[in-house]
Amino acid sequence: MMVINTSARVLGASGMLGRARENLTESLARLTSNSRRAASDKGAPEQARSRVFEAEITRAKEANANIENALSHSRTQDQFLEHVQTALERLSEISLQAQSANHGGVDATKYASEFNHLKEYISDITNKTFNGINLFGSEGLSLRFHDDSVNLQLAGADLAGPTSKGVLNAYSGTSVSSRTAAISALNNLKTAIQALANMRARVGANLQRLNMTNEQLNILSENLSAVNGQTGDVRAARETVSKATANILAQTGASMVAKANALPKSALHI
Repeated sequence: MMVINTSARVLGASGMLGRARENLTESLARLTSNSRRAASDKGAPEQARSRVFEAEITRAKEANANIENALSHSRTQDQFLEHVQTALERLSEISLQAQSANHGGVDATKYASEFNHLKEYISDITNKTFNGINLFGSEGLSLRFHDDSVNLQLAGADLAGPTSKGVLNAYSGTSVSSRTAAISALNNLKTAIQALANMRARVGANLQRLNMTNEQLNILSENLSAVNGQTGDVRAARETVSKATANILAQTGASMVAKANALPKSALHI
């Protein structure tokens, strides 16, 4: 009786086939899944860099969201200030008309009533808010992007500030009850209009700075995304090569196992 022991060639080929199939499975997993568990030690540095880029992109997007909110805040400021300007111009017209009005008559009463209503209208605007934040105050906005430090400080628009900067105090206490009062009111309103022009210039500068910062952040996000995408492409190309190599080794291993298994059968036919 002939006894054929286990072939060493079969065992060796089977081991190589098993390792090749294992490598092929891991390569496929890395190509088809974003799971960190599928990553090998060789891909860890690239994945770490990719996570850094992704974190930077996330921060840039959050900064963009802050900028968009600040832009909406400043645009709302400017729109209200435009209404204030219209009201101040009308107050100036009333002051001028009241100087030649028949005081004590119907016209003077109408002028005084409209004058007071417009003053109340402007005073009411000073209390307006946007998303829970005061639109008009001396502090302005402090925007933070990457850390707790202030990255961008926007000038405030304080309608109730000092006469040189604010609006309300410039004509506070004025009236058109008499010709003399109307003349004084007109002079004070000129000061208020100039203060408002300066204020709108500051708000316009805020808008310009926010738009420029927003563009810079968009460029940063695009560049980071491009670099991160290139890193992913390189990793994918390397894994494709690894997959092809593992696939060739698996096919070669299978062929070797088949040939090794065929040797004992050939011996039996001799």
